[in-house]
Order: sequence, then C-alpha cells, then structure tokens
Amino acid sequence: MSRFRRKSFSALLTLAAAAGLVAAGSAVPAVTATATAATEASVGKVVGYFTEWGVYDRNYHVKNIETSGSASKLTHINYAFGNVTNGGCAIGDAYADYQKTYDAAGSVDGVADTWDQPLAGSFNQLKKLKAKHPGLKVIWSFGGWTWSGGFAQAAKNPTAFANSCYNLVNDPRWAGVFDGIDIDWEYPNACGLTCDTSGAAAYKNVMAALRAKFGSSKLVTAAITADGTSGGKIDAADYAGAAQYVDWYNVMTYDYFGAWAAQGPTAPHSPLNSYSGIPTAGFYSDAAIQKLKSKGVAAGKLLLGIGFYGRGWTGVSQAAPGGTATGPAPGKYEQGIEDYKVLKTSCPATGTVAGTAYAKCGSNWWSYDTPSTIAGKVSYAKTQGLGGAMFWELSGDTTNGELITAVAK
Repeated sequence: MSRFRRKSFSALLTLAAAAGLVAAGSAVPAVTATATAATEASVGKVVGYFTEWGVYDRNYHVKNIETSGSASKLTHINYAFGNVTNGGCAIGDAYADYQKTYDAAGSVDGVADTWDQPLAGSFNQLKKLKAKHPGLKVIWSFGGWTWSGGFAQAAKNPTAFANSCYNLVNDPRWAGVFDGIDIDWEYPNACGLTCDTSGAAAYKNVMAALRAKFGSSKLVTAAITADGTSGGKIDAADYAGAAQYVDWYNVMTYDYFGAWAAQGPTAPHSPLNSYSGIPTAGFYSDAAIQKLKSKGVAAGKLLLGIGFYGRGWTGVSQAAPGGTATGPAPGKYEQGIEDYKVLKTSCPATGTVAGTAYAKCGSNWWSYDTPSTIAGKVSYAKTQGLGGAMFWELSGDTTNGELITAVAK
C-alpha cells in the first residue's frame, strides 16, 4: 500500500526537489463532540489515526485499538484515507473498508461476521467499537500524501466537492459510523508529492463549502502543514480564514527532517523547540504553533501532532545530532522509518534534544518520541492552551498502548 500520510522516502525526494526544502466571512459556531470525560478534562482532545492498509502489512485491526487499551483513551479516531478524485470524495479500499469479514476472534465484540451481512470490514468493526465506547467519535479522513493531488480539481467547484463528500460519509450502508470529515490536503497552494496552484483562497473556499454542507451537527477538521518558515507553506494558504469553518486543525508537527537528506545532518524529525545546529530555521513545532496563532487561529483549535514512529540514518559515527550519514537506516516496512514499538527495544533512546529523543545503535541513528518526551509535549500543549493532541498512527504503539497512555495521562 502507498497511501501514507507519513512521507515515503521517494516521495520526500520529490518534495525536496519541488519545494526547494530540506524536507519537507462570518464565524460559524464550532461543534463540540462528546468525548471521554476524563481524557477531555485532563489534556483535551486525543485524536489517533487508523490506517486502512494496516489490516494487510501490519496485521493491525480495529480490535487492536480495544485490546491495547487505546479505545478508552481516545476521544476521536481519524480513519485514513478516503480518496479525492474527479472533484469528489471516493472510497479508498472497498475490501478493507467494508467488505473484509472477521471471525469471532478478530471481531471487537467477539461475534463473527456472516457472509451475507450488509456491512463488514473496518467500518463495521468501528461501529462495534463505538458501541463499546459511546463517547468515542470517528472521522473519515480524505487525501493524505499520495491522494492530495485530487484537491486541485475539487477546489474548482467546492460546493460539488462538499456534496460528494457529504453523500459518501453519510452513505446509508455505514450509517452511524462517521461523525464528520477530516481534510488532509498536502498542501494547498504549495508543493507536496505534487505542486498545487489553486491559489491562496482555495483552501478557505473548500472548508467553507464543507461546513455549509455538513452543518453544525457533524465535525469538520483538517490536518495541516507545520512549516514555520518565513514564506513557507503556512503562508501559502488562508489557514486563518478557513479556521472559522473547522472544529480544529491537526498540525503535523513531525517529519521535519529525515533520510531523504541521505548524508544528513542527523536531526530529530519532530523537534518541539529550536536548538543549536538545527538544519532549517522554523522547522520545529513551536514555530508552527506560534505562526498559526499570530495569524489569528485560536489556540483551542490547534492540536499538536505527535509521531508514533522514528526516522533514522545509517553510516553515522556521531552520537549527538548533526552527524553525517551514508543513507537511510533499514526499517521493517520502509527504509529510514520505524515504529516506536520496534525502536524502543532495538535502539533505545540515548539522549534528548529539543523536547524529543534520539538514539545511536551501531552505525544507525534514530529520533523518536518516548512516553517521557510525549509528557513534555503534552505539557507544552496545555501551557499554550491548545485543544489537545493528535498522533500518527495507532499501529506504531506497543500492544499495551505506552505512547497513547502518555498522551492521555
């Protein structure tokens, strides 16, 4: 599968070339979704992404959200991804989404699917999960790194796009599953895997159309760039103007640095703050948050992004950040990237920098968040008055949910 929000190594080479970077009206009343009371009171929203392709290569299913203890700590699940094509929203993977049948052992409630039931797949399992956790909300996310190219056509007719998305999200076949829509456009009027030239106003227009169609009873959220540089991606689109139409923004404060810069310098992919020697000024979480706030986006509409994975290099001799390398470190699914659940034992953290952890084992150098550094980031989010935290993505955590426990604690 290739529809990752997390940028693949080859995709980021495209980004670096295209973008010239090292890496990468009247207010509408906001919707307040019911959430797990204890979690909401302590940290705000806890939003975790679930990937449809995880049922294949990672053997990660909706039931794992329950058995890991994560379901009780989440306020919202973002289901990734639906496609954006022909100016509208479309199914991402019909088999994984609503056709795959589960036996009793694989089902959230221990009841096996039957061959002739009208709804199966992850959608049905999410419906069962919501029945066990009545406060939990599920949002369907559209786009992502690979499928964001479709937004250019969608932006030409925002009303038609919104109508298409509304009809799909609220299809009677999966009634009761989704509580809203999440837009993951990478990136409006800027370059991601492809370059968008729809104009600075296009993003606001699309979000306005979605709010008008979905109304106040459904959630409208969006994952947005965390490029805090001057004249960078945050400046390319009207995120402030669009904010009045969204319930919150999931700020992707990760993937700042990685082995698409094959020779380094090594750097943490999700720094909270700047530090001496950071390869690109403005490539850190606080820079993005402060830039968005300075533009008028309310702090309560910003969720701090946390990665449940690490990025790494090989051929590294220097333990501290800033070392040279020879290429991406080997990973289970893709070079240069690895889940936290693997790294915590294969390459334990040896130091911290800029509010996140790093590790050197042999000639490999990795950066990733740990329960301890996540606690620091959650504290930052609370101090800044942010609306909570979001993370990418559930399958990267341990089987007992170490990282999500740190987020929700």
